[in-house]
Amino acid sequence: MNRLRPEEALASLRRGAAQIISEAELLEKLRLDRPLRVKLGVDPTAPDIHLGHTVVFEKLRQFQDLGHTAILIIGDFTAMIGDPSGRSATRPPLTHDAVMANAETYRRQAFKLLDPNRTEIVFNGHWFEMMTYEQVIRLNSRVTLQQMMQREDFKARFQNGTPVSLHELQYPLLQGWDSVQVRADVELGGTDQLFNILVARDLQKEEGLPPQVVMVMPILEGLDGVQKMSKSLGNYIGVTDAPGDMFGKTMSISDELMAKYYTLLLGETLSPDLHPMEAKKSLAARLVSRYHSEEAGQAARQEFEQRFSKRETEAADLPAIPLAGLDLDIVTAVVTAYEQGYQLSKSRGDARRLVEGGSVQWRGQKVTDAKSRPEFAPGDVLKLDKLRSVRAA
Repeated sequence: MNRLRPEEALASLRRGAAQIISEAELLEKLRLDRPLRVKLGVDPTAPDIHLGHTVVFEKLRQFQDLGHTAILIIGDFTAMIGDPSGRSATRPPLTHDAVMANAETYRRQAFKLLDPNRTEIVFNGHWFEMMTYEQVIRLNSRVTLQQMMQREDFKARFQNGTPVSLHELQYPLLQGWDSVQVRADVELGGTDQLFNILVARDLQKEEGLPPQVVMVMPILEGLDGVQKMSKSLGNYIGVTDAPGDMFGKTMSISDELMAKYYTLLLGETLSPDLHPMEAKKSLAARLVSRYHSEEAGQAARQEFEQRFSKRETEAADLPAIPLAGLDLDIVTAVVTAYEQGYQLSKSRGDARRLVEGGSVQWRGQKVTDAKSRPEFAPGDVLKLDKLRSVRAA
């Protein structure tokens, strides 16, 4: 089915995972020599996917590349309840129309990462809307209130006197029942989903099915380096962000976070020999290339480097040359700058070739017309070549 032996596949899949329950069970399933059904459930409570969401999508794609089938469950029913995992308050309810509009956007964005030929998309409203109230009661009888209150978020809200609505207690059961319906072999989620995914194992056992393997992925911190990436917190990088915005946001993450981003978003180990600035530029360019195109990634990097170089030059301690207010052609200005700023003698022919070759910049813009006469103002930067610049005085 795939080119890796089960032990090799397990070693590959283990990379980046926070917890697997259990590795022995996963190895046993990998030895079945059939495509595993790997489940990921998403509730489209908002229209856009950010890089925090893609951590589990990346792992799901890794399973696909090993020959397995992705079961992407669109929670058109559960999104109207709202997943309480990690929440300190009840989510506001959504209408079905709003959920379905978000779901269509989710689907398009998910296929930026997933292989459509190895993906089954199912909506959990298909089975939940068919359940009778008697079936709902029987499903509820599978767990106790004491079990539900073991969830840290429920427990904390109860102890703090924050309301916990009864419909929220249904959510782990509904997510677990999804796994029964699709006969999942593996379920992926964030670490905040661990309780829900374990409930699914119990329900599968009671239905006479082999229990799914649990694989939870770390939560990706956002641009602030502290809190979970979230659109509501404004610390996110969206997969539909414009190339320049995506590149610039990535460049703002801390050096300490880079290794985690490399592992969870690229599936690679960050080389300790790579300079932090180069590592960050490479990460940003590759993310833009993944969600837009190779050309967009290269262009975003080039644009950033030009802007960064300009800022760096403008802030630098440069030789001050009396150019402001003088009526000089650009060639004369370049010859003067070399002589007075760096004690280097340049002929007018050399200076002209620098200008016409695009080496000379004034106020961050190339000057290629040897006859041009810039109106230098105090503080203007004149870039002579890759290594030398002066400031007009």
